[in-house]
Amino acid sequence: MKYHKLIAGETTGTYAVESPITEADILQMAQQLAMSRLSKGRALTEPKHVFSHLQTLLQYHEHEVFALLLLDTKHQVIGFRELFGGTLEGASVYPREVVKIALEHTAAAVILVHNHPSGNPEPSLADRNLTTILKDALNMVGTRTLDHVIVGHEGYVSLAERGYL
Repeated sequence: MKYHKLIAGETTGTYAVESPITEADILQMAQQLAMSRLSKGRALTEPKHVFSHLQTLLQYHEHEVFALLLLDTKHQVIGFRELFGGTLEGASVYPREVVKIALEHTAAAVILVHNHPSGNPEPSLADRNLTTILKDALNMVGTRTLDHVIVGHEGYVSLAERGYL
């Protein structure tokens, strides 16, 4: 990232550009900002902001990616891990590996997230079934599944908000 192109704006949280930047620079900056908002120790207080950050991180992948946002007992971020990659139409997700990562990070809770490369974040039946399988597996080891968020460039869908959790 080319930090030298940005200067702090007059208002906190704003920036000014000192020279021309490319679209790729803007996307990279957005992804790095989103990742910093989901960095270790950050408290998750606004679900809409979390969803937006997750969308920024995953929406432009050309293939399906499944990731975990790992949280502690106060719902502060432990880490964000991309676990599985796949094809345009899907990714193989292994419950055993999801549970293993949650245990390795001593996560009290997780938010499941994956992207739809088509751009349309509407959950499929397979997405809803996977959510149930992972929620049950994680519950067995005392890790709570707070949500499963599906992102695409057309937006995001929270399965918890839809009543699937």
